[in-house]
Amino acid sequence: MQGARHNELDRRRFLQLTGIATTAGLTSMAGCIDDSGGGSDDEFVVTQGEFATTVDPNGHNDAPTYNVLDQVYEPLWDITPDGELEPRIVEEWSHPDDSTMELTVRDDVVFHEGQEMTASDVAYTINRAVDEDVGIASEQADRYPGVVGAEAPDDTTVVIEHESVPSIVEFNVATVATVVSEEWMEEREQPVNEELNGTGPYQVEEYTPDEEITFTTFDDYWGEVPDLDPVRFRGASEASTRVSELETGESDLIVNVPPSDVANIDEADGVEVRTVTSLRNIFLVMPNDDEPFDSQEFRQAMNYAVDVDAIIENVLDGFGSPTSQPIPEGIFGYNDDLDPYPHDPEQAEQLVEDSGYSGVEITLESPEGRYLNDTEVAETAAQQIDQLENVSCDFQITDFETITESSLDADPSTSPDFFLIGWGNPTYDADYGLAPWFVSGQAAYNFEDEEIEEKILESQQTTDPDEREQLLQEINADLHEAAPWVFLHREESIYGIRSDVDWNPRADESIFLDEMSR
Repeated sequence: MQGARHNELDRRRFLQLTGIATTAGLTSMAGCIDDSGGGSDDEFVVTQGEFATTVDPNGHNDAPTYNVLDQVYEPLWDITPDGELEPRIVEEWSHPDDSTMELTVRDDVVFHEGQEMTASDVAYTINRAVDEDVGIASEQADRYPGVVGAEAPDDTTVVIEHESVPSIVEFNVATVATVVSEEWMEEREQPVNEELNGTGPYQVEEYTPDEEITFTTFDDYWGEVPDLDPVRFRGASEASTRVSELETGESDLIVNVPPSDVANIDEADGVEVRTVTSLRNIFLVMPNDDEPFDSQEFRQAMNYAVDVDAIIENVLDGFGSPTSQPIPEGIFGYNDDLDPYPHDPEQAEQLVEDSGYSGVEITLESPEGRYLNDTEVAETAAQQIDQLENVSCDFQITDFETITESSLDADPSTSPDFFLIGWGNPTYDADYGLAPWFVSGQAAYNFEDEEIEEKILESQQTTDPDEREQLLQEINADLHEAAPWVFLHREESIYGIRSDVDWNPRADESIFLDEMSR
């Protein structure tokens, strides 16, 4: 990405130093792909399973919306696919003490509507997310753990005050903060959901709410102008629709290609499949504020009832690996000693009896098109649970926005009783996979356990890296036993793309159009 300088920070080194089933297949034969490109005038079209839920850059916390808005609202840093930070808006950064982070920002950046960017805008960006009195009730507040606020003593310096381990602050700010204009934002009704004004390489050409958005390159961008122009993002929840649009040339890049279509796409001319193992785990959430999920025995029973290996083999065609804990392998704090729950229906039935909820009826809810074969995964899991002699499990599709609005409001009582969702970990630290879900007051809070919560808060203050890693591993072991979720699988990102596009998928699922060329 443009603007990178060569002072990369290795993620593990920093921690050591600071403590810190199937949809419709591809029907055309090889050679029948329209190779003229999506849309008119060589427009490049990206079709996701979901469109942006908002255009307010602080008003969401989901990957499809980040992918749309990150073209306009520019990240403060570049993060390499290996989890290293490189300068972008922020040119230099340091930690003068354990509670302060200092940033030096560029002095040649302008917003699309002409305002000059200063450090005050960067400080406002952070404060708008963490302080409702400054901005909005933001779902992103959880991604600034321990951040008290920010201020700008001059036009190029930002000082962030925090109460957490420095590396948690650094990588969370790097993955979520995208600079906005304080002057422009304050002139508008909050949240700002009809206009966009960032500093990124693309500016808005046309926007149809809830449907699509078209970008063109920004001529006054401080960095190198991207190769793709114009570009359009849209959403299509049906996988068969996305595959068909890739086939006909209506889309140039699609997400979540069904495994059953991979071979056909790879055999076709002009398009191909590219994959990467994601930093996202897929799981079934069981909020413990109500029956029957207030019982640990019942929650463990659901884990024994679901045959994850069979789902990976038969529904995902082998794309995925079973999980045993909230965070994926390779993340700081992952516990290598934990094994996935085995499929054991007899043990499941016995645990249901022990829970006192024999004969209970439950319903599993799932979005459609947000994750790889999500509805098929959830429906299969529901059928496996329903095969238990003492539990009846139904299944229903609920749109993704409804699930997130009800489950990411810090109130378990408003969440569905039992639902499928995924959670990525772009910070490469276990805290982001733990604190949002298991610390009260956090947006994704859906499970009450005071001892686990206390350990998570302790980990945010533990500066010795070895001690902190051990504590995080203990927390993951506790959660494996507590079974707040049915632990399913690690997501495999499968993209369909035009063969002439130079681009490598990222494990954090980010789509940055200025990383592409053709």
